[in-house]
Amino acid sequence: MSPHAYTEDQLIEQPAIALFASLGWQTVSAQSETWGAGGLLGRETKGEVVLLEHLRAALALFNPTLPPEAIRNAVDALTRDRSAMSLAAANREIYGLLKEGIAVSIPDLEHGGQKTERLRVVDWAQPENNDFLLVSQLTVVGNLYTCRPDLVGFVNGLPWVVIELKKPGVPARTAFDDNLTHYKQQVPNLFWSNALLIASNGTDSRVGSLTAEWDRFFEWKRIEREDEPRRVSLEVMLRGTCERRRLLDLVENFTLFSEHKAGVVKILGQNHQVLGVNNAMASMLEARALGHGRGGVFWQTQGSGKSFSMVFFAQKVLRKLAGNWTFVVVTDRVELDEQIAKTFKTTGAVSEAEGDQCHARSGAHLRELLRGNHRYVFTLVHKFQTAELLSERSDVIVLTDEAHRSQYDTLALNMRAALPKATFLAFTGTPLIASEARTKDVFGDYVSIYDFQQSIEDGATVPLFYENRTPELQLINPDINDDLYALIEAAELAPEQEAKLARELGRQYHLITRDDRLDSVAQDIVRHFLGRGFIGKAMVVSIDKATALRMYDKVQAYWQAEITRVQQALGELSYLPRSGGMSAEQARRDRQLAEFNQRLRVLTTTEMAVIVSPGQNEIAQMQTLGLDIAPHRKRMNESQPGLDERFKDVDDPLRLVFVCAMWLTGFDAPSCSTVYLDKPMRNLL
Repeated sequence: MSPHAYTEDQLIEQPAIALFASLGWQTVSAQSETWGAGGLLGRETKGEVVLLEHLRAALALFNPTLPPEAIRNAVDALTRDRSAMSLAAANREIYGLLKEGIAVSIPDLEHGGQKTERLRVVDWAQPENNDFLLVSQLTVVGNLYTCRPDLVGFVNGLPWVVIELKKPGVPARTAFDDNLTHYKQQVPNLFWSNALLIASNGTDSRVGSLTAEWDRFFEWKRIEREDEPRRVSLEVMLRGTCERRRLLDLVENFTLFSEHKAGVVKILGQNHQVLGVNNAMASMLEARALGHGRGGVFWQTQGSGKSFSMVFFAQKVLRKLAGNWTFVVVTDRVELDEQIAKTFKTTGAVSEAEGDQCHARSGAHLRELLRGNHRYVFTLVHKFQTAELLSERSDVIVLTDEAHRSQYDTLALNMRAALPKATFLAFTGTPLIASEARTKDVFGDYVSIYDFQQSIEDGATVPLFYENRTPELQLINPDINDDLYALIEAAELAPEQEAKLARELGRQYHLITRDDRLDSVAQDIVRHFLGRGFIGKAMVVSIDKATALRMYDKVQAYWQAEITRVQQALGELSYLPRSGGMSAEQARRDRQLAEFNQRLRVLTTTEMAVIVSPGQNEIAQMQTLGLDIAPHRKRMNESQPGLDERFKDVDDPLRLVFVCAMWLTGFDAPSCSTVYLDKPMRNLL
């Protein structure tokens, strides 16, 4: 047996290279690279990261009618120095050139002067026409250090894929922490055109974008279908992401750049998003061919990136299917409407100005927007109060969020009547149940299923642990939840409907909102929050707006009482005489002092906020209940940074928020570790 039989090269790298070859890549080792025009890669120096001979050949092949000068200008545009830019900004700029082509000026032989043509860098339609070259052990010299990634995948001479491998037994994260992170710092030009990064030890394999931290690297467990058995291996990873057709699909249609105050974030579609969106595309085309307009139900659990899936789907339709498409994005709540519109804005799918202009204020305004040349229209389902015809266009695609909720029960049929030739696709984070069968009548059957358990197994969402801490109540109606569900959901139609809860639930509603019961809940929240053993964030979910305000006031009262108790305890301990040595009693007292001081720091630094939807006459309505919402509304409107950003920031002292409907869906907050659910809900997962 060879003494090197169990090395990283033999166990991991060589099988990976063989797999790339079977996927249609040319492969070469740069271990003994020769230099110059006749050399192995055509590089002049170890500092070059673009294979110019391959790039020029690809550009000439894709653009046979353009003169050599145009090819040279395109090469200059792709390879110019971008070291003054951030890595993400440089990557986004080159990505735009790859995806949309490069504008070059050429002589206009027919009319004289110059004209502008679009030069193609990638043949997206015919993947096999592109130049795919895998280079192992490529040496790249930076300003301070020399780097040698295990594998670099070049597409048309540009480095798209960087792979770092470890032998079995060494954590895959080591490849990220010790190698990929180092390469990005020392040879950033290697990543200006990067599409994805892969770290693997053969069994644990993860893929991510160049801006992702390790916790945003994800596994790739299925290659072609959602019903495939889950397999975590380097082979599945490479077949799923680096097979030529799939790689181009991932780069062209499942790559986004999102603008945030902290900078540009590159988003790479995850395994379930790619498979789900491609299923939805196929279903949508079938629905149009058959003429029934039911594009299907896209069920991907909450927290798994459903809003990004909506963007991926819309952007792929616009790019790959000919037509003057308009997407009508429908939600049932103002805050969801704003959240989804914000996702489309931050990813560049719509501009800030267009996103604001394309919010339908009424049914008439919706009709007007559909007559215009708008790619996206955002609206609430409440605009479909009647079945009045709004548009007979067949190139309208309606994307609805959480369309199974009771608000859509009749309004969805109105939507179908208002847009009779449109295609309807429903996005939901929870499965349909028997009473929601009408959703299928409007939207069709499932086209993608990614449930909560799959999401946990894939690391897309964290596990959920439930502890029943409900104060005891004596109820003589065993069907109270069934009576509450429809009424509470219907009450979310608009804030003014919350009054309907009290009218129709009567005694049951008053049981849930009894003052002594809320006192018990508030006291328990304070006790549990402070006793969790860590400083995390939490959300209190109440049955309605008034109860959320009451819970805030009650928790604040018990919070202040706890501050007083801790301060008194500290005072008593401080006045106790200290013994000369370190006795057991003195050690116990010192521990108590440290624990009380830590508790007091949490108590005095933690901020709280109420987050509820705005409503007409809400100040007067709350005043009749003895509640003052005005300061809370002012804070919600004026907080800078916004309360949502503050709550998502793990270092911000805003740690406890009180909600009833807002932030329950479409709100990704990994910082939130505890939810105090004091509201009857069904089908949550």
